[in-house]
Amino acid sequence: MSGIVSRWISAPRLLLLFALFLAGLGAFEASKTEFRAPWRDTSREPTGLAPDPAEFCEAIVQVYAAKTYGWRGIFGVHTWIAYKGDSDLQYTVAEVARWTLARTGSAVSISHRAPDAKWFGNMPALIGDVRGEAALEAIVHIEEVIAAYPHASRYVVWPGPNSNTFVATILARTPQLLVDLPPTAIGKDYTERKLVSTASSKTGWRVGYAGLTGLTVAREEGIEANLLGLVFGVDVLRPALNLPFVGRVGVAKTPGALAEATAGPHPDLTAATEASLSSPGSCFEARPDKVPAV
Repeated sequence: MSGIVSRWISAPRLLLLFALFLAGLGAFEASKTEFRAPWRDTSREPTGLAPDPAEFCEAIVQVYAAKTYGWRGIFGVHTWIAYKGDSDLQYTVAEVARWTLARTGSAVSISHRAPDAKWFGNMPALIGDVRGEAALEAIVHIEEVIAAYPHASRYVVWPGPNSNTFVATILARTPQLLVDLPPTAIGKDYTERKLVSTASSKTGWRVGYAGLTGLTVAREEGIEANLLGLVFGVDVLRPALNLPFVGRVGVAKTPGALAEATAGPHPDLTAATEASLSSPGSCFEARPDKVPAV
């Protein structure tokens, strides 16, 4: 019996089974991905995940992830960070894009677009949400990291540095943002020279090389292995598997961590914040100096 088992459990067969497993995951994800719409025709409409800044006066920082456009959406997501200070009447959205690099010489894009807009037709998920004093403190760190981002002059889809490298860098250096990026955020593990670094959530450590191979052990991420940019992992605290293509399978994380976001008020809103949201124009009343000129 042992001889039969040893003949079947050989390296080539294991590699073949592994390849078939990946192909199955990829095919499953491809069945849910829209390829046909030209990018100019895709929706960039807001989705209702971000509070209206004219009615929500508190500082807020949000982290989003959405499938990338076209066939790349089978493999990974694009991530970005949006924030506003107390009584600011618009959000600042920080992200990295290849076309920004081609147009301006820097891959870093700072805009005031809708923070919760669909990413070329793909629905975003809210994976991080911090409000109030913690958000104000986080914004200071975020803007410092953006100004010193070391890969602004480079963009490489695989293995990085890319949009997910940018957001992971911000998360790793912003104590108030205990957020881990989804396993489909290819490039989040990219490090140029460091073999050992803190995990993006700052709750553990990562050992790896250039985003191509690595092992992460952290409270938020769980145990994750990176093989050529594809992430396999297990979350022990909130039982789930992290898989290439499909992402997290198992117990969803609570809002503010990795979970599919739904429209509507954030569950952690205080009664005072709910009252603020139900009082149109409250931010204009709080900060008359910010009322736009007519």
